[in-house]
Amino acid sequence: MATTAPPTRSAAPAAEPTAPAAPPRGLLPVVLISTFMTSLDFFIVNVAIPSMQQQLGAGPAGIQWIMAAFSLALAAGLVSAGRIGDIAGRRRIFALGLALFTASSAACGLAPTVGLLIAARAVQGLACALMAPQVLVILRTAFQGKAQAKAFAMYGLTMGIGAVFGQLIGGVLIRLDLFGLDWRTCFLINVPVGLVTLLLVGRSVPESTAPQRPRLDNIGVALVTAALVTLVLPLIEGRSEGWPLWTLLCLAATPVLLAVLGVHQYRHGRAGGHPVVEPTLFRERPFSAGMVAQLAFWAGQASFFLVLALYLQQGRGLDALASGLIFMVIGGGYLATSMYAHLLSARLGRQVIAVGALVMVVGLGLLRAAADSSGSGIGWLLPGLLVDGIGMGMVIAPLTGTILGRVSPELAGSASGLLATGQQVGSAIGVALIGNVFYGALGDGGATGFGHAFRLSLVVLIGCELLLAALVQLLPRQTAKAG
Repeated sequence: MATTAPPTRSAAPAAEPTAPAAPPRGLLPVVLISTFMTSLDFFIVNVAIPSMQQQLGAGPAGIQWIMAAFSLALAAGLVSAGRIGDIAGRRRIFALGLALFTASSAACGLAPTVGLLIAARAVQGLACALMAPQVLVILRTAFQGKAQAKAFAMYGLTMGIGAVFGQLIGGVLIRLDLFGLDWRTCFLINVPVGLVTLLLVGRSVPESTAPQRPRLDNIGVALVTAALVTLVLPLIEGRSEGWPLWTLLCLAATPVLLAVLGVHQYRHGRAGGHPVVEPTLFRERPFSAGMVAQLAFWAGQASFFLVLALYLQQGRGLDALASGLIFMVIGGGYLATSMYAHLLSARLGRQVIAVGALVMVVGLGLLRAAADSSGSGIGWLLPGLLVDGIGMGMVIAPLTGTILGRVSPELAGSASGLLATGQQVGSAIGVALIGNVFYGALGDGGATGFGHAFRLSLVVLIGCELLLAALVQLLPRQTAKAG
């Protein structure tokens, strides 16, 4: 049966012959440092935008592409990178991605023009795409049982810290203005950290490949890349461009490309090949339901950070540093639960995710009530933000562990790539959806307009979390116990 076979395969010591019996001591810090850098880099750029506009003379389109180039390259490369790691070795591709990320960070920090900065950001996104699936599958194959649950909890903690504290760290770096570099330090800080981490990869990260060493499906790679580009690009650009015809044509082409991809992957698998998107994954309810839950969660998460930052800075008049300090409240709640998420998951199983989603509903409700109070101070927002962070810490790591916990080793790379892609696609969908709601309700953009837009956005975000709590009920009652 689908509910029992995958745990048996993943638990068998012979299924992953290249993985060591016990992971090296430095493995977790190395992969978590890379996770923190990539998560931080995704969010820290928001703070640097005003300085970039001033120093580089970047217009709205240029600034938009500084953000979009990274997101598009990241989303388009994740699935293929997971399969490439299966073939060439996860440590090798992880190290390649880390080296490329370090070099492209230096290029971003030294870029003299907007065009070169956009190009370097695209390379950064590709580098993150190479790393992200390898991190997930390395944790999946190197750790077993309770150690695996704890490793995923630390992964979720690290990713959340980078996301929540990114704005604060960026604000501090720009305020310090080290060596007169201003916004450039937001990128250059990655260089020394990346170089040190790269030196530790060889001794700390074990090499592993998929047991069958599959060949790369080049047609599948081209189709999945095209499908992701036609989906993510219009979602990133559509709202600000007024949804021109090309965005609608791209969105219309996406289901066609996905249908062609599905037929090709099925036939390729029947012919003895190794599809880049393994159709058998979606026959497993834990994975298919988990992917939909992943989309729902990240659709709410990324868009919440966006509208909160807009509300605090443009609606309440806070600068980047003060806004970042407000984000610390979410981080405090997140730290309080994410450190113990593996223990909560062991006790509550899948329901820890549902409980976390409902706690976030309470937090968002408190936040809406505070924002609805005319003349209320910033302090009234803090309880809702704290509660929201508590719920978020109960969701991220358990959701990842639940989805990947039943995937067999030969499909781990493909599954990890799809899971990371779900995060990016969900974020793009959420930003497009909530962005339309927020800006549509903004009106003239005064303080009253921002408050109304923020409150309306929170209603939609509450719906995302309720949907997540419902989708969790489709997941298996217990995660697989490996080892």
